[in-house]
Amino acid sequence: MLRTLCRAGGAVFKSSQRTAPRLWASPVQQRWASRLPMNTVVLFVPQQEAWVVERMGRFYRILEPGLNFLIPILDRIRYVQSLKEIVIDIPEQSAVSLDNVTLQIDGVLYLRILDPFKASYGVEDPEYAVTQLAQTTMRSELGKLTLDKVFRERESLNLNIVHAINQASDEWGIRCLRYEIKDIQLPPRVKESMQMQVEAERRKRATVLESEGTREAAINVAEGRKQAQILASEGEKAEQINKASGEAQAVLAKAEAKSKAIRLLSDALAEQNGNAAASLSVAEQYVSAFSNLAKESNTVLLPSNTGDVSGMVTQAMTIYSTLSKPRLKSESTKTEEPIEEPSVQSPSTH
Repeated sequence: MLRTLCRAGGAVFKSSQRTAPRLWASPVQQRWASRLPMNTVVLFVPQQEAWVVERMGRFYRILEPGLNFLIPILDRIRYVQSLKEIVIDIPEQSAVSLDNVTLQIDGVLYLRILDPFKASYGVEDPEYAVTQLAQTTMRSELGKLTLDKVFRERESLNLNIVHAINQASDEWGIRCLRYEIKDIQLPPRVKESMQMQVEAERRKRATVLESEGTREAAINVAEGRKQAQILASEGEKAEQINKASGEAQAVLAKAEAKSKAIRLLSDALAEQNGNAAASLSVAEQYVSAFSNLAKESNTVLLPSNTGDVSGMVTQAMTIYSTLSKPRLKSESTKTEEPIEEPSVQSPSTH
């Protein structure tokens, strides 16, 4: 009886293995799971794998990594899900940007199964579903951007695609980790126009840099001239100040010398025989002046008595005596002080 039951159970198990749909047996789907193992009562589940078990055609439990026990005939391993990070190549597709430029774009999708139950019963083919979702999301996101922004905002575009995929794949127990655009193919005419734009931009930058260099050179030259003029004016100012100071000191020195000479002359005239010395000096100056009359110009004005030296000296001394008399009177007036005599009262006689 027991032998017959075992034979019948083995036949049922073999028939169930032949009729059960092998969803993960295709070469494309081997990245998601290994081949479905047989129920040998004692099972060893590898690390980073989840085995989904059905009992009599209904979900029973998920086997954890390590040692597990199942009942023959009643329990059957229906799905094997890999919990590792999975890489999927998104095939090349065409998309139209916001400025009506057709692009050929492919990418790479990185995802991981978080819930083996949802990944097994929530969607028929997880890889096909995620691939189609990534393609449609990428087309819709590219339609929101212009061609220039597609290249500048590539990182934000990847983040938007990941966010849109995660919102839809949450019911499948799949989490999209990141999405990367591998290549962007442009039409030949658009590529030529972009190349011309790049060359024009480079020429513009070269012209701007050259003009900035010319401007900086002109500014430096003008600044140098300004500094040179400032230094020259400061030097001229200092020279004029020094010259004026020297002239002022020379005038003061001449005035002091002249003052000392006049004081000495006055003292000499006040002494005995001073008038005779003054007459001699006037006579010498008179002769010296007449000796230089014809040297400066051709026109010479001479007095009628040019040869009368004694008369000229007498006239000069007369002028000097006339001018010195008021000064002597004023000095004598200052030196004389009035003397008041005390009043004497005579004694009265009674």
